[in-house]
Amino acid sequence: MGPMRLAERLLGLTLIGADWVFWILIGLSVLSVAVMVERAIRFSGKAMDLDALGNELIDRLSTGDVSAARQTLGSTRSPESDVVMSGIVHFERGAGAVSAAMAAARSRLRLDLERNLGILGTLGNNAPFIGLFGTVLGIIKAFADLARNQGGGITVVMTGIAEALVATALGLLVAIPAVIAFNFFQGRIRRILGRVDAAANVVMVAMWGADHKTKSADQG
Repeated sequence: MGPMRLAERLLGLTLIGADWVFWILIGLSVLSVAVMVERAIRFSGKAMDLDALGNELIDRLSTGDVSAARQTLGSTRSPESDVVMSGIVHFERGAGAVSAAMAAARSRLRLDLERNLGILGTLGNNAPFIGLFGTVLGIIKAFADLARNQGGGITVVMTGIAEALVATALGLLVAIPAVIAFNFFQGRIRRILGRVDAAANVVMVAMWGADHKTKSADQG
């Protein structure tokens, strides 16, 4: 197959136009909105009051009252309380076990919070290129239409190019909200994990307080 024959075959493929690219972008926009809604629901939980709850946890855990601490956490469902709860169930095993359990819970939480965000990032990066591809196909078709209908003049080309540019606009329409949502959710994740770390540090302070009291009692 010679170069010209191959070029003709490829040209024939491009002459189908950009309509199918429009449908792909519309489908991707629906997927993007679905991910945004799903993640918004996931992030809609209420954060706990770290100051008030932290002081209460220190009071409970410093005296070894794990049961009361668990009841306090059970009444406040949040990512912070879930991670702390995973740690204090190992209270009797010491600070090392508590710290390791909370670190594992934090890792699981991060994976859950970041779920499906890669879709938004991918759409934000690639939807404009898909739209640009559709525009290129539309322009090729516009000039091919002009070659077949030379009597139509510049109007044929301009109409085809105008329709082709819709693909670029649609690609941007998909990408921009996806990028905004991706950055917003990433910011929420950073804040949630920061609060989780703060809550975990409160537990470790309480653990050290309990260990200090135990050592003082043994020495006494």
